[in-house]
Amino acid sequence: MTPHAQALRAYAQTTAPTRTARGTEYEVFARITRQLITAARSAKQDFPALTKALHDNRQLWTLLAADVADDLNALPDELRGRIFYLSEFTRLHTSKVLKREASVAPLIEVNTAIMRGLRQEGGAK
Repeated sequence: MTPHAQALRAYAQTTAPTRTARGTEYEVFARITRQLITAARSAKQDFPALTKALHDNRQLWTLLAADVADDLNALPDELRGRIFYLSEFTRLHTSKVLKREASVAPLIEVNTAIMRGLRQEGGAK
């Protein structure tokens, strides 16, 4: 390998794409939503996978609720309230899914709507 090729390789390894905060949020929602979809398809055969996906989703929404409850959060109050409401909905609906009283579909729909919003505002890269 030539010195030039070695230098290119060394610098290429340290160069990572820069993500916006919104893009990172989108990626987290996408990963967890994929988990929910996959687990929902095999819930009868693999309920533990569904509980793991539900736990990860609930954890994400708990973090979001804590973030929007912080007085230093710069989002508009109305949006903060909506996010907090969705967090509560997610918490309650997840309990119903775990008791096998409800479908995972509404949780997937909520996450998908959030992902659309994150994409529309130009953030996910």
